[in-house]
Amino acid sequence: MFYTGTFQRVLDEKLRIAIPKRLRNTESASNGVFYIAPGTDGSLFIYPEEAFARLSRRLASAPPTQQDVRAFSRLFYAQAELAELDRQGRLRVPPRLAEMARLGKDVVLLGVQDHFELWDRQRWETYREKQAEHYDTIAEAAFDHSQPAIEDLRKTE
Repeated sequence: MFYTGTFQRVLDEKLRIAIPKRLRNTESASNGVFYIAPGTDGSLFIYPEEAFARLSRRLASAPPTQQDVRAFSRLFYAQAELAELDRQGRLRVPPRLAEMARLGKDVVLLGVQDHFELWDRQRWETYREKQAEHYDTIAEAAFDHSQPAIEDLRKTE
């Protein structure tokens, strides 16, 4: 399942966010277990348990002797927290992660392939507007970057 879409949400006083039914009623999210972790560009990443396990396996395969791998692992895992959906389909964002991402009451939940991103709404709008100006250039760079992987797949066919 690929997660897509943009969902305007409200973070309540207990730092809970309602996960849209279409996102939580997927096979990978069916057990209601998620991991909330520091994201990039001021966001938080929310991984269903299965996606978090895949990410962990990928990171574990990186050479532990590389300084950036060690630093990322320490920062990422030390701050990641387990969260479970409540009966109303909400996740509680840990206070220190909400503070780290400077989340206000108005937030945006994005579906991004195998995980969600949680942004403060104003920060997201600023980011989206800035990046949208360069969408074509960003798209070209993203696909140029993945080209070797596509060529490698063709070699194995």
